[in-house]
Amino acid sequence: MVKVKQLLPLYTEEAISRRVGELGAQIASDYKDQELVCVCVLKGAVFFFTDVVRAIGLHNPELIIDFLRASSYGSGTSSSNVVKITKDVDIDVKGRNVLFIEDVIDSGITMSRIIPMFKERGAKSVKLCALIDKRERREVQITIDYAGFVLDKGFIVGYGLDLAEKYRQLPAIYEAVVEEA
Repeated sequence: MVKVKQLLPLYTEEAISRRVGELGAQIASDYKDQELVCVCVLKGAVFFFTDVVRAIGLHNPELIIDFLRASSYGSGTSSSNVVKITKDVDIDVKGRNVLFIEDVIDSGITMSRIIPMFKERGAKSVKLCALIDKRERREVQITIDYAGFVLDKGFIVGYGLDLAEKYRQLPAIYEAVVEEA
C-alpha cells in the first residue's frame, strides 16, 4: 500500500486555467468549421476535459462529446501493461475527427492501443490532447498533438489525477511524495 507523506505544489489553478485556454483556442483553430468529436478518457481527465471542451466551444460550436473508460493501471502507481476498456464510446466515429482528451500520458501504453483501434473504426483523423506529457516511464512512442505541460518525473495528483482513487478533487496539481506502507 502507498501512503502520501507530502503534497508539493506543481501547477497552480491559474497556470492550469491559462494553459487550458491556450489549448482550447489552438484546437478550435485547427478544427475551424469542422465537426470534432472530443472523447474524455475517464476518470482522470474529467476536470481537464470539461475545461478544454468549454474553451474549444468558445471558438468552435461544431463539437460533440463522448466518453471512454480505459486504463493500464491498477490501484498502484505503475502500469500493469494490460489495457482494459470498461466503457466504450457510444457514437459512430466513422468519417469524423476524433480528439482524445487524457489527463496524463505516462507509459503511453493505453493510448498506443486505443488510437489504432479508432483509426480502424474509420475515423477521419485521431489526435491526442493530454494535460501532462510525463516522460519518466514512457514505454512506447506516442504522439501527443496538444500537451498542456511536460513533466520529466514525479508522481502527481489533483485536478483529476489520482492515487488509488484519492486526491482527484484538488483544484491544482501536486507532486505526491509517497512511501510504501
